[in-house]
Amino acid sequence: MIDVAIIIGSTRPGRKGEAVAGWVHDRAVKRGDARFEVVDLADFALPSLDEPMPAITGQYAQPHTHTWAAKIASFDAYVFVTPEYNHSAPGPLKNAIDFLYAEWTNKAVGFVGYGSAGGVRAIEHLRLVMSCLQVAHVSAQVELSLFSDFEDFTAFHPAGRHEDTLTTLLDQVIAWSSALKPLRTGEHHGA
Repeated sequence: MIDVAIIIGSTRPGRKGEAVAGWVHDRAVKRGDARFEVVDLADFALPSLDEPMPAITGQYAQPHTHTWAAKIASFDAYVFVTPEYNHSAPGPLKNAIDFLYAEWTNKAVGFVGYGSAGGVRAIEHLRLVMSCLQVAHVSAQVELSLFSDFEDFTAFHPAGRHEDTLTTLLDQVIAWSSALKPLRTGEHHGA
């Protein structure tokens, strides 16, 4: 069975990511075709990248990096729940991604964005980052508007149409992650 992390990409006090991730998780666990776990960046308290060696070497010196690496390595796929800050992804999310390399590769990712423009610019930046890490990003994405999916910009009440998009996103993430499994397990044969 595929293990999927639903990663809360904001650590800001008062963030909306917890409510959005809870909504994603509540719908995802009803599927029965994968296991889902919410992973909150705030629980890891990662400092600004402080590893002396590049992540691609896998030579981690810091205990917090080992803890983060073990958590991320335990999943086959990811759904990033990301706000958009100044036309991009939040710094803590990019920082958390940059700590690791091999733990991300040959997996699949989907994006649930939120913000004044649905988080689309943050998602586009994250797609570039994920490509560099050899993570297959699926085409379906959920775009939640602060204007229409959050009452008074605070209480999360997503429009019903987002559930269909989320279902498609999860279908794609699970399918792609399943297809990439031979690359993760070394069962593929090179040319």
